[in-house]
Amino acid sequence: MSAETPDYKDTLNLPETGFPMRAGLPRREPEWLDRWERIGIYDRLRDRAEGRKPFTLHDGPPYANGHLHIGHALNKILKDMVVRSQQMMGRDARYIPGWDCHGLPIEWKIEEQYRAKGKNKDEVDIVDFRQECRRFAEGWIGIQRDEFKRLGVTGKWEKPYLTMDFRAERIIAEEFQKFLMTGTLYQGSKPVMWSPVEKTALAEAEVEYHDKESFTIWVKFPVVTDGDLKGANVVIWTTTPWTIPSNKAVVYGESFDYGLYEVTDTPDECWASVGERFLLADKLAADVMTRARLSDGMWKRVRSVSADELSGLSLAHPLAGAEGGNGEWDDPRDFRAADFVTDEEGTGFVHCAPSHGMEEFELYRGLGMLEQVITYNVMDDGGFRADLPFFGGTYILDRKGKEGNANKAVIDKLVEVGGLLARGKIKHSYPHSWRSKAPVIYRNTPQWFAAIDREVGDGQDSYGKTIRERALTSIDELVTWTPRTGRNRLYSMIEARPDWVLSRQRAWGVPLTCFTKVGAMPADPDYLLRDEKVNARILDAFETEGADAWYKPGAKERFLGDEYDPSGWNKVDDILDVWFDSGSTHAFVLRDREDGSGDGLADLYLEGTDQHRGWFHSSMLQACGTIGRAPYRGVLTHGFTLDEKGNKMSKSLGNTVAPEDVTKQYGADILRLWVAQSDYTADLRIGPEILKGVADGYRRLRNTMRFMLGSLAHFSESDRVDPADMPELERWVLHRLAELDHTVRKGYDSYDFQGVVQQLFNFCTVELSAFYFDIRKDTLYCDGDTARRRAARTVLDLLFHRLTTWLAPVLTFTMEEVWLERNAGDDASVHLVDIPDTPADWLNEPLAAKWTKVRQARRVVTAALEIQRTDKAIGASLEAAPVVHVRDPEMLAALKSVNFEDVCITSDIVLTGDPMPNEAFRMPEVEGVGVVFERAMGAKCMRCWKILPDVGSHAHPGTCKRCSDALG
Repeated sequence: MSAETPDYKDTLNLPETGFPMRAGLPRREPEWLDRWERIGIYDRLRDRAEGRKPFTLHDGPPYANGHLHIGHALNKILKDMVVRSQQMMGRDARYIPGWDCHGLPIEWKIEEQYRAKGKNKDEVDIVDFRQECRRFAEGWIGIQRDEFKRLGVTGKWEKPYLTMDFRAERIIAEEFQKFLMTGTLYQGSKPVMWSPVEKTALAEAEVEYHDKESFTIWVKFPVVTDGDLKGANVVIWTTTPWTIPSNKAVVYGESFDYGLYEVTDTPDECWASVGERFLLADKLAADVMTRARLSDGMWKRVRSVSADELSGLSLAHPLAGAEGGNGEWDDPRDFRAADFVTDEEGTGFVHCAPSHGMEEFELYRGLGMLEQVITYNVMDDGGFRADLPFFGGTYILDRKGKEGNANKAVIDKLVEVGGLLARGKIKHSYPHSWRSKAPVIYRNTPQWFAAIDREVGDGQDSYGKTIRERALTSIDELVTWTPRTGRNRLYSMIEARPDWVLSRQRAWGVPLTCFTKVGAMPADPDYLLRDEKVNARILDAFETEGADAWYKPGAKERFLGDEYDPSGWNKVDDILDVWFDSGSTHAFVLRDREDGSGDGLADLYLEGTDQHRGWFHSSMLQACGTIGRAPYRGVLTHGFTLDEKGNKMSKSLGNTVAPEDVTKQYGADILRLWVAQSDYTADLRIGPEILKGVADGYRRLRNTMRFMLGSLAHFSESDRVDPADMPELERWVLHRLAELDHTVRKGYDSYDFQGVVQQLFNFCTVELSAFYFDIRKDTLYCDGDTARRRAARTVLDLLFHRLTTWLAPVLTFTMEEVWLERNAGDDASVHLVDIPDTPADWLNEPLAAKWTKVRQARRVVTAALEIQRTDKAIGASLEAAPVVHVRDPEMLAALKSVNFEDVCITSDIVLTGDPMPNEAFRMPEVEGVGVVFERAMGAKCMRCWKILPDVGSHAHPGTCKRCSDALG
């Protein structure tokens, strides 16, 4: 800079903004949370939305126990993005958060506290115990509420729904009474999944599968029917030796090929004897002999045995006649064909203990023989009844869920009586309780069920007469599934499921509020008391006292009233499956609350894919039993969270990511952006490197916002330019805004957050920062009060209002920060405005097609100049005045109709249709365009840095005409 040439830096229109480059989200986000709470954002939105079409996302309740994990964060952030986007697109989008408060996990925590103090739960008054459970849940609700709010999740946090609220417990009981009164409730005795550790039945949704090593045994059942097969042994194979004492039958496959096999030789250690004969499926015989340590040459096939021949046989239990057996197993075993037998593994024969296997139970129920085959050998703690010969007092599992002594006792006894042919161990997938992590068993117990194939008879038959029919019809006709595969999962589950087990043998929950008649049998029509007055007394008590009223002294007399003799009725003290609680939330949230939904239905249920067998499933069954249809119109499911390598997260592996740690390091907006950028329909990966990448992308977007804010300093309505008067480049941006408005709205309506964010990030970084802003920086910084600069700033203002509202559902905190930079005010918030309407006439397809050609040619020019910059021939593109050869006349005309030198950020440019010289730079992906580098001629303007011939010939020294005019 010479002494004669002034410094023009202060004359430029440089950006002015207080919007910091560094976000500082961990520090600043709590300030915005406080602000939103102070101005009452959620309630103000409800006031503003009066008269709008409602949109109700019904919250699937998390369990009130423990700090949030990353799966919770994923779920709640997705829900928040749905609610916010629907609200900003003109709906009345309500969100009432809730908690699941009853159930075994909390009971376990209280029992742990008791054990630590040396207390026995069974000695504690049940109401006192329930009160401790309630206090425990209340404590965790407060903690989790703060953790959810920290993620930027909006909702009616001061008045959530809780399954343990008195009103909720009343309505849950009322919903149960509908099953009672319609006759879909019944008491039955069938094998259910049972947790010996927790002493309760479990639903399928409460079970997870893990590998387990089990004993496997081959057991001999002697043929006792006269004939040449008498004394031969039917061999069965099982992985549950503990079920052998409960065996009542053996079944075979009617279409399989069976044979009689004889042992001709034995090795030193073998439980088979020479001359011993076995009945086996031909396909599996060799494998069985190998398991028995009999090699080739030690056995032979004697003859075939047909299914007809098998049907005439009777078998003895291997423990029949055993000394000390007290005749427990002396009756002959039933022997018949069954369609569930396979010849893929085992022996071709299946031992049946119908008290511990659903297929066997169904077989003998269909035959009307349950009374002959059901046993009650296994108690609620997984131990054999004390008076069972040989095995009384042994346990399938110990109190910690590890292998007990029952299997060994059974195996040892079978060896002793000569009933065992072989044994081994197998590792296989086995059901475990998701709470205690201990294996479960199938156990026949009296339980309460909802019959899903019995006609409900409530007159709500539009979608079917039974619960199953209504559910399957709802799935196909009434519900939109996102992704579509969710339909198939739930349909197949409900199509094949058995009746719903409603009862649990625990204390903390809503009781099955019913009475059974003393001396009556479950099949008797008067077994259950069905009386509306009794029901009403129960509901009134629950409304004011909660479900504890059921367990208080004198409850039976109180509820039966004067109409019934208390001595003639038994009060049922089982509690409802907690999935019935959460499945009833549509009744006490959507239907019952003023801020629920007008028709009692939800527009959307949104949970993880595991809820096809959980909340989606139980809500469907419950609602089909009470309102005749699904309680939701839409279901969205997301995958599970994995670490960066795709492994399941585990504290023991040290690969977990806690939401609290992410918000402390990066801020909640980075976590929200991770959710939005991920394909939630599959499993999602997260870890330090992934979060670092998300943060880098966020910083680029933040810089786009910062440039926009800085360039809009002092913008006023007097600066606004009508689109019709704008240059083509600005009208091209408006065209892109019109396209994006459609894309964003369609994406948000279909919950495609990944698609929305990808489009907007690409627009901001590629089309704005690297193209439009890059070109218009010169105009914004150096022009005076020109029409071109006013048009550019008008477009920036239009961009501001759309980008902030488009992105507010995702980047909740950052878009508030951006918004407040231009809309300061105590009550201002981007979350109180809607996405602005975008005029349809901004769309201009011919203009867009033209600018596609312009951008293609620009790519070739900028690539050619980058080579010159790399070779240090030039320092900046303004030092160039390239010659651009264009073969296509239409493209050439398009380039000549715009200020192509400004588009390419060069000081000058020459456009020609002349043939390209050999030295011209070309790009294979842009045919027909070649660039020959030439230096710009003239002097460098000391204000805009363009190199032009007229620099120095104007009023202000060292300037070009444009800059001199701008200086006045």
